[in-house]
Amino acid sequence: MPQTKQMVLYSYWRSSASYRVRMALKLKGLDHEIRPVHLVRDGGEQFADDYTALNPQQLVPTLIDGETVITQSMAMLEYLEERHPEPALLPGDHAGRARVRAIAQAIACEIHPLNNLRVLKYLTGTAGLDEDAKLAWYRHWTETGLAAVERMLDNPGTGRFCHGDEPGLADCCLLPQVYNAERFECNIAQLKRIRRICEALGKIPAVVEAMPENQPDAA
Repeated sequence: MPQTKQMVLYSYWRSSASYRVRMALKLKGLDHEIRPVHLVRDGGEQFADDYTALNPQQLVPTLIDGETVITQSMAMLEYLEERHPEPALLPGDHAGRARVRAIAQAIACEIHPLNNLRVLKYLTGTAGLDEDAKLAWYRHWTETGLAAVERMLDNPGTGRFCHGDEPGLADCCLLPQVYNAERFECNIAQLKRIRRICEALGKIPAVVEAMPENQPDAA
């Protein structure tokens, strides 16, 4: 098991799950190293034996903090919040924390799993869908999912960001999903709250540093 004093994030530049964790690390100002794992090159570097030993699911990201190895991005966000509570990604009250987690999970557990790389490859491979059918699948689940998030944001708890006026855990999930929605030309122009929040996030230097195009492995 690799050991390092500096946190290490195994990441792929376009992975929305990796993007979530990069945002959290940057917002918290935590020193870390990015180690790219290319999900496409040479059949996918995530399938290499040494990486599989770290992450049995053969997914990104993987976070290493000393002797601790963490898989699953939501577990990483919670770990970083508990280990480095300031600046906080979760509000101080029980109801607020539940609301933030609900928004985050509406994205990470409902939208993203239907549209990640391995699902899209299955659709055009084993399932035999053509490119147009794959894109229709992607856009349907992303558009309906983000429309639901937009309704969740119609709430007094929403401020400049998903909850209040400081970026938090839900925002770390929202912006990467919108990045992917735009990449696949989803129809989300009418989602005014989401667009406003993402515009505000895009003005934060720490968030800009976490963006896909600013990663060392960006193609």
